[in-house]
Amino acid sequence: MFAAPTPRTRELGTDVLVVGAGLGGLAAALTAARFGHRVVLTEATDWPGGLFTAQAVPLADGHRIELDPVSPGYRDLRERIRDFYRRNYPLCPEPFADPLLDPGLSTTGHLSHEPRAALAVVQELLTPHLASGRLTLLLGHRPVAAQADGDRVTSVTLAAADGEPVTVSAPYVVDATDLGELLGLAGVEHVTGAESREETGEPHAPAVADPLDQQPVSWVFALDHRPGEDHTVDRPAGYDRWSEAFSWDTAEPGGGPARSVPLFLHEPDDVPPWAAPPNDRWHQLRALARSRYLPGTFDSDITLVDWEQTAYSRLPLTGTDDAVRVRAEQEAREQAMSFLHWMQTRAPRHDGGHGYPELRLRPDVTGTEDGFAKAAHVRESRRIRAEFTLLEHHLTAEARAGAPGAETFTDSVGTLRSRITLHPKAGGGPGLDLECLPFQLPLGALLPERVENLLPAGRNIGATHLSAPALGGHAGQWSIGEAVGALVSYCLEHRLPPRAVRAGEHRLASFQDRLSGSLGLALDWPDRLRTGPVTSAGALYATL
Repeated sequence: MFAAPTPRTRELGTDVLVVGAGLGGLAAALTAARFGHRVVLTEATDWPGGLFTAQAVPLADGHRIELDPVSPGYRDLRERIRDFYRRNYPLCPEPFADPLLDPGLSTTGHLSHEPRAALAVVQELLTPHLASGRLTLLLGHRPVAAQADGDRVTSVTLAAADGEPVTVSAPYVVDATDLGELLGLAGVEHVTGAESREETGEPHAPAVADPLDQQPVSWVFALDHRPGEDHTVDRPAGYDRWSEAFSWDTAEPGGGPARSVPLFLHEPDDVPPWAAPPNDRWHQLRALARSRYLPGTFDSDITLVDWEQTAYSRLPLTGTDDAVRVRAEQEAREQAMSFLHWMQTRAPRHDGGHGYPELRLRPDVTGTEDGFAKAAHVRESRRIRAEFTLLEHHLTAEARAGAPGAETFTDSVGTLRSRITLHPKAGGGPGLDLECLPFQLPLGALLPERVENLLPAGRNIGATHLSAPALGGHAGQWSIGEAVGALVSYCLEHRLPPRAVRAGEHRLASFQDRLSGSLGLALDWPDRLRTGPVTSAGALYATL
């Protein structure tokens, strides 16, 4: 017998390789291309955009984002999504004219939308750079190996969905994967799970480090509501493993008695178009509110399910082998499907009885065959051991009591406002929710302690199990990616390693001038905002 031929490996060269086309990777690639550099951007799924698209978590940033000084690039992305609806959907006059148009009218922010709408906008942002030839986009490619020479990563090999591997060489490599996959493949020093209080000094850190204590992962799915119809899914094989933990109860962040949050507080059609959405499950992550559109356009709202009942935590995604990771992803999907079956068959109804068989999966919303997202919603990554590590007590109002705001950093490359949120788990503890003061993003947290040319662009920066959640939301990932894209561009132009930019006072000032001048980024908070914590916990808590 003849052995099957080994697929030939295609080779590419570029200035910047960005692995992972989530929001951080997207921002890094667009920024580097904007400054004239050749970029290869890769993505494991066929939808670039990460949280907004492939993970189906488009509920972004809470309510304060509309008032805060955020990146012009990120604000443009949000406004393009709104404009997409104005140009393509038959909106009612009032929402059409609203400058803060919210297509989904959810209870968690001012911009909830369908994943496909964000995908269209992402493609629009990428198109000019693709047309110019500066950007090469490789969809359906996942990293499988990284090659290094001393303290430099020289190339990354990616497996393609069509079976033809590709090896990309670049002077700069950006890890924008959800799990920090290149950190493991390239042997970059990193941390997983929870650090100990002795190591970090963080008030809420555990006494003993646990590399496998990681935030839960969720597999989001899309639903509409079809009264009088039966769309009950088959009972999953592992249903009994999960079902006893399901209820409408929700654990209060940080402890306290659980409270019941049902699917509906009353009939969905009884909510007037002008009324604020009720604080129930259905409206929490609603992506399309049919009352926003001309009568007859839609038969139902569309909502996205990413609640604590689907938060999977039995097995970790990092710190083990690939077999455990694959099993964890499979079990997370089974848990989510089991919760859907429970909702359709056993969940207490708002009008009496049990089960909502009229809940229907919407594959068209997620771009998949089954209505589940293309990729899991990952909340925690491997994290680099960095020149500087951002800690809980740099950020929180509790730890900074009496101080004039969060810790300030002379090497700031951006500003963020978020919360520290450890997500509750199905049948588990209440999680943790801590107020953060508006804070700066320090350049030192983007620089690995040893490796010279690999930079993180997501939750994998120099942070801890406790501080990383404040960086991992939509705006946080974009801000990190934008700073990294600008940094590699600056280093290419000036023939400098990234750590030399931070180490030299004049070089740092020159780089910061580029951030504030060319990109319009705020590097510090106005005094009137610096001391104000994020107080709308509910707006941020559900999605981070």
